[in-house]
Amino acid sequence: MVTESHAVRTGTVLPVDAARWAMWTFVIANVVIVEALFVNAGSGKNEVLTVAKFFGLHAALLMLLQLLLVARLPWLDRRIGMDRLTVWHRWVGFTLLWTVLTHATLVVLGFATLDDTSMAKTFVALSGVPASLLGMLAAAVIVVIAVVSTRSLRRRLRYEVWHGLHLLLYVALGLAFVHQLQETTTFTSSAFATAYWWILWLFAFGALLTGRLVVPLWRNAYHRFSVAAVVPESHDVVSVYVTGRHLDKLPARAGQFCIWRFPGHNHWWLANPFSLSAAPDGRGLRLTAKAVGSASAGLRNLSVGNRAYVEGPYGAFTSLHRSRPGVLLIAGGVGITPVRAMLEEQTSGDVVVLYRVRSEAEAVLLNEVRRLLALRGGRLHLLTGRTGEGGAPPFGAGSLHQLVPDITTRDVYVCGPPAMTAAVLAGLRDLRVPARQVHAERFGLA
Repeated sequence: MVTESHAVRTGTVLPVDAARWAMWTFVIANVVIVEALFVNAGSGKNEVLTVAKFFGLHAALLMLLQLLLVARLPWLDRRIGMDRLTVWHRWVGFTLLWTVLTHATLVVLGFATLDDTSMAKTFVALSGVPASLLGMLAAAVIVVIAVVSTRSLRRRLRYEVWHGLHLLLYVALGLAFVHQLQETTTFTSSAFATAYWWILWLFAFGALLTGRLVVPLWRNAYHRFSVAAVVPESHDVVSVYVTGRHLDKLPARAGQFCIWRFPGHNHWWLANPFSLSAAPDGRGLRLTAKAVGSASAGLRNLSVGNRAYVEGPYGAFTSLHRSRPGVLLIAGGVGITPVRAMLEEQTSGDVVVLYRVRSEAEAVLLNEVRRLLALRGGRLHLLTGRTGEGGAPPFGAGSLHQLVPDITTRDVYVCGPPAMTAAVLAGLRDLRVPARQVHAERFGLA
């Protein structure tokens, strides 16, 4: 069944650009307000403490931005994508780390200078003040999270361990909020300052609770998802069909992914992001997964009627961002799943699919892709073999241009393993395909 989709966008402002401008406007406006509040509040007890207060106010703003980046706000997620928001969250996190450490160091130095004593003695004295102690604890938690988030250590930790430690960020935010609340010069320098900080904190925490807790719980209670069928596609690939109530009201699009949990199949804290492998039709959802871990490998053992807990849909890998009449869809391995779903949409323009696999036998959903392309009059290039076995790289600029001579006039969607995605993006840059026409998303949790 082919579903309807929005027409190709012809305007000058793409959704992703509009979302980025909105975010930058929000950030800059709040930075201006915070700095105006800093100037209006006057100087501290000495110059060092004045600078410390400056860094403290900006640390609070960075914490609030951190919350908004991982709140999974639908408007942002569908336009920017969870992967990019997660990358921004990471960089804002390390900026927050250094801002907090600078603030804390300057506070101790400032009071040590004021009391003409050592920083060690000042640190001990400040730890006995409740407001300062809360700030110290918040800073300590942020340091721990930053350490375990470094690439070298992150690779050695199981995701569940890292994620559990990362949740301590919410503890740090709570401690920081109370710390700021007790610093009267921050909250009560003026009536506007008090209203501003309360509104900003409530907005950030409200967005987080709504996006991460309220909306998923409400959707699952309303739709009551359950397993309708489990279909093996090959020896290591399985499709799971999920049904539920009122699925025509679920705001899902082809190309998006959901975070799936199946109670009784795994522990509740184990979840996997899987793309929708069929365009949502208002009656059911389908995921197709390859057995690369215990969670995905066990999906073929699900029973019909098994409850499903679904978060999402998420992602900006959709036709919402189409800007050109023609489209090139590039997939590697099981990355064909969102591409296959997008082929069901009724969109205009010529469609070409490049599907990279080691052998035709490993090409998941190949017959479905061929059938859908036949219905649309599209073309499929099945690229088999191992990279480096001779010949030009399959996704080098020369190979891409040979396969799709008009590639620079198309929107290009890329989904596959990280190495393949990087190779494709490099080839597209060499061909000077405009960045606004390139759409790639790395699916993951945040």
